[in-house]
Amino acid sequence: MRKKKNVLIFGSTGSIGKNTIEVLSNLKDYKISGIAFSSNISEGLKQINKFNIKNVCVFDEVKRSEIKGFLKSVKLFPPRVEGLCEMIDKVEADILMLAISGSVGLIPLFNAIGKIKRICIANKEPVVMAGDIIKVEALNKGSEIIPVDSEPSAVFQILNGFDVSNVKKIYLTASGGPFYNYYGDFSLIKPSQAIKHPRWKMGEKISVDSATLMNKGLELIEIKNMFSVDVSMIDIVIHPQSIIHSAVEFCDGSLMAQMSYPDMKIPIQYSLTWPNRMESVGKKLNIFEISKLEFYRPDFDRFKSLKLAFMCAKKGGVYPTILNASNEVAVEMFLNGMIKFNEIIEVVDKVLSMYCENKNKKVTIEDIIEIDSWAREKTSQIASLIIKERR
Repeated sequence: MRKKKNVLIFGSTGSIGKNTIEVLSNLKDYKISGIAFSSNISEGLKQINKFNIKNVCVFDEVKRSEIKGFLKSVKLFPPRVEGLCEMIDKVEADILMLAISGSVGLIPLFNAIGKIKRICIANKEPVVMAGDIIKVEALNKGSEIIPVDSEPSAVFQILNGFDVSNVKKIYLTASGGPFYNYYGDFSLIKPSQAIKHPRWKMGEKISVDSATLMNKGLELIEIKNMFSVDVSMIDIVIHPQSIIHSAVEFCDGSLMAQMSYPDMKIPIQYSLTWPNRMESVGKKLNIFEISKLEFYRPDFDRFKSLKLAFMCAKKGGVYPTILNASNEVAVEMFLNGMIKFNEIIEVVDKVLSMYCENKNKKVTIEDIIEIDSWAREKTSQIASLIIKERR
């Protein structure tokens, strides 16, 4: 009898986590060995009971206390990053689905390298922050890093088996989010509007990033780091239908695109089963139903997040870390009604301009953690000044 592959899911109650569980329900040779989630107790309990999950980490300390009484023969790990790292060390796992939101995934990811054979990354921020370090570490310690987001997954699928030296251009597609054709006052946009993505059902933070197009800027850096290509080789393309998830042009003039219905279950399953493909529960694309495919150049003046992302990608070092950390704080402040939609990128821009680069210093994980903290503190300070001036 073939041994089942054990899967750890970090972020099991979020959109990617729930889709991963649906995918795994259809794959007979896979088993969920543990889950981690932040605060959605009702969804977490459903998953624990339905799939008889024995290892659980509740990231939120208060919620962990609340759930404790409901769990009998379940190993409940400590909260926060400590618990995630302990799960990696103690729970048998062949695959880790890293689907938690934000830079909090950096330390668990780094800890998993060398201990878990395959790490499926939906949590792009750690690769943005420390992609070069992560890639070298994974290569040295024998872990596979497989992208999950639809666009990086598309590039991964196209490049699989090809030499990157033969690549001329990578076309990174973007839906454009809810405001690409909005020409009103960005300062009047409310959080409830910004989280309504026209194509994907996602968490609040990533939905706001899609609205500012920062999500595509972060993916630009992710692809640069993950595939070791120069940023000048990447073009961002607005593609409202979200059918082509990215395309690669080769030196001979061939252009290869990955197409599918916009359903995250497809790239999720591929990350789990690679290099094999299996029948999927994801919705199938009927090519005869496609009426048209549109492609536009992005508006860098209206969506300045893209300018900042390209700048940080070119500079490298800790600049992507600053971009990501500052954006995380600014988005949270916007969602909490503290700053306006247009002020998200304004704040991030000001934080980036404050950093004085040390060009001769080799960046370490410790440097990244330190600069992440610095950028968060500066973002809060600058945002507070903007709020004060407005009053």
